[in-house]
Formats: sequence, structure tokens, C-alpha cells
Amino acid sequence: MNILFPACLMLALTSALPVHAGEQTNPPGKGLSEIPDPELNLMRGRYTVGGNAVAWFGVTMISTWQTASGQTLQGALTLGMDFSKGKTPRISFTPTVSITAANAPLPDSSGRSIDSSGLQNVAGLSQSVQVAGDGNRASNVIHLNVREGGGVPVGDGMQGPGSASAQVGDASAVANFDGDAMQLALRIEGQGAVQQWMRSGSVGQGIELMADGQQVSNRLQLDLVRQPLADNLPLAQNVAQAITLTRGIGVGGGH
Repeated sequence: MNILFPACLMLALTSALPVHAGEQTNPPGKGLSEIPDPELNLMRGRYTVGGNAVAWFGVTMISTWQTASGQTLQGALTLGMDFSKGKTPRISFTPTVSITAANAPLPDSSGRSIDSSGLQNVAGLSQSVQVAGDGNRASNVIHLNVREGGGVPVGDGMQGPGSASAQVGDASAVANFDGDAMQLALRIEGQGAVQQWMRSGSVGQGIELMADGQQVSNRLQLDLVRQPLADNLPLAQNVAQAITLTRGIGVGGGH
């Protein structure tokens, strides 16, 4: 995976490189010069974690959808990767889904449509809200928590890949992890879909609503525990690369 060098790292590398005969140097007293963004865009390399390594990496996804008819769809999944015992991580996965029955018939949404097929080709981080209706409330939120040292959380879910699913009428909820990617998806036929996913090169949240009076929320939380683990550094760097695309996001939402 190629990662863009942060500007501060590129400045440090520039100062450390030797100067050969015939090359210009900075005028005395001028110090380092900042590399322009167009040039930085062409430079790629390996992100390093510094003196610490990743001891534990966790992902939590929670999606909730309440329809105007009183039906509630909920899904959640947690994935933990424990690197503290060796180079091969210990993986735990816990999926949960639930659907309540609707108190009234689903509204007629015929004639409304949403096309989100282009989002499947988006790399990096993506958040989208597509609405064809009135009186809806929708939000996508992402949190990144980094902790230095301390205990590593103990995973109490299944070891390795797994899934959970539920269906009531036209409503379905699925939480899945196949070893390479994870996805949380809530769907109601003819009404829309709510999704969160994490796969190679892509992390995303998507909301599609084709009805009125819907309340939907997506929440994605990434937790990282770092501590000195010299033997695990190469593998930890790979995990760090996977989450650098979320750096600087903090809390975000769409309505």
C-alpha cells in the first residue's frame, strides 16, 4: 500500500539527504524550504510508527435505522486485532443484528430511485448521504482514538471470520467479516439502504433513503493502542498504513 509522506516527514528527509557537487543548497540562514504540494503528491513511501508499534487495533461499527412506520433495524460489529503476543495477530469478531416488526404498512416509494454504484470505485475514505424524500434525518460519524501504552483489550467474540444476519419481511440486516473485508448493511426493499464497510484501500459509510420520515445513523470508531513492541514493528507498520487515511478526520457528520 502506498502512503503519501506527511509534509513534516518530507522536510526531515530533505534535511538528511547528502548534497552532491553541482547541486544548489539553501542560502545561509534560510534553513529548510517547504516542498510544494504538487511535488509532494508525486512522492510515496512507507509510513513508520516511530519508536512505538501497534499492540492492538480495533474497529467498531454501529448502524441504526428507524422508519416512519415504527420499524427499527440495528446492526453492530466489533473487530479486534491483538499484536501483543507475536507477529501473527489474534483476531476476534463479534457481530449483532436485530429487526423489529413494523407497526404500519411501509409507505409507497414508487417512482423514487437513487444510484450509488459509483461509490464502489472510491478509494480511501468516503461518506455519503443520498435522500429522495422529506423529513429525514441522517448522519455519518467517524472517531479515531489513539492510546499510548496500557492494557490491551481482551476480545470475547469468535476467532476469525464470521457473520450474522436477520430478515423480517422486506427488511434485512447483515454484519459480515470474511478475513479480508468487513461490512455492516441494513436494507429495506424499495426504501433504501444503510451501509458501513472497511476493505483493502477503502473505508466508507453510505446512506440511501427513498422514503419520508426516516431516522438513520452510522457510527464508525477506530481504536489504536501503541506500545514498544520491537518484534512486531513490520506488521504494525502495515496496520498503521491501513488507518492513516483517517488521520485528521476526528468527528464528521452529514445531514
